[in-house]
Amino acid sequence: MKQSFEALIVDKQEDKLLTEIKKLTTDDLPKGDVLIQVHYSGVNYKDSLATIPNGNIVKSYPFIPGIDLAGVVVSSDDPRFKDGDKVIATSYEIGVSHFGGYSQYARIPSEWIVPLPDELSLKEAMIIGTAGFTAALSVQRLLDNDLKQEDGKVLVTGATGGVGSFATAILAKLGFEVEASTGKDTEHEYVKELGASSILSREEVYDGKISSLGKQRWAAAVDPVGGEVLASILSNIQYGGSVAVSGLTAGNKVPTTVFPFILRGVNLLGIDSVFCPMVTRVEIWNRLASDFKLNHLDFLVQQEITLQQLPDVLPTLLKGEARGRTIVKL
Repeated sequence: MKQSFEALIVDKQEDKLLTEIKKLTTDDLPKGDVLIQVHYSGVNYKDSLATIPNGNIVKSYPFIPGIDLAGVVVSSDDPRFKDGDKVIATSYEIGVSHFGGYSQYARIPSEWIVPLPDELSLKEAMIIGTAGFTAALSVQRLLDNDLKQEDGKVLVTGATGGVGSFATAILAKLGFEVEASTGKDTEHEYVKELGASSILSREEVYDGKISSLGKQRWAAAVDPVGGEVLASILSNIQYGGSVAVSGLTAGNKVPTTVFPFILRGVNLLGIDSVFCPMVTRVEIWNRLASDFKLNHLDFLVQQEITLQQLPDVLPTLLKGEARGRTIVKL
């Protein structure tokens, strides 16, 4: 391997964070039993938070962000992985307290690594990334809770974001009628191409008022938004329906009542893509390579960038300018 390689380093100086590309060696990497040459990473909301003061993601500096990566094993102390194996590593402490994917090489604990399914390329794995994995996990939980096509419409909020885009596309591929919500009027054509049967404005999902019980509008929902939006959704879910929640871009407080749960039997399903069991993780990645796999993954790519472009691109997610996925080619 190279004597030195490049990585994106975030460092703290007084009350400011500085982001720059630096040269490192493998001696600079943290402990882990598998050394990976990183081919692709992705840009996620959490990665953007890792580069700003008070983002509450990174615990110590200097640090390499990037919560997901796909690459090839260079060396391994674990017999389950050998040189040349193609692998995926997402979530756990990667990009939070363990150096992440914005580096040409990463050393990762073997228990955090998933073998790349044969049906996926390394690039496709990072087009999917943490966002696509979270969406697939959300859809799987809805299916596990007996969601069927004949039950009615399924709502997806934040439909132009990574999780929302993938949830819309996967549900549509499986034959569900998807109502997609977005605040971006310019992206309606994109959402329709994902497979949404109809598009709702944010105000049509939450108009500023929350009823204890509203109309039974949706059989289920995938919600990466949270907050008051989630409270409004819960009051409008059909009897016995479910909401899979995975995010909090609208806030972490949900001002709801018990009525949707005790009068309509609504299920609130928490989606944790960070520490979900490895058995589940492998199962979901295999589904993403088979019956959940989308025919035109490249359509969900807003842009493919280099490591050098990352400092300029990361802030765009915090401004709500992202659509679909941005991937980083290392």
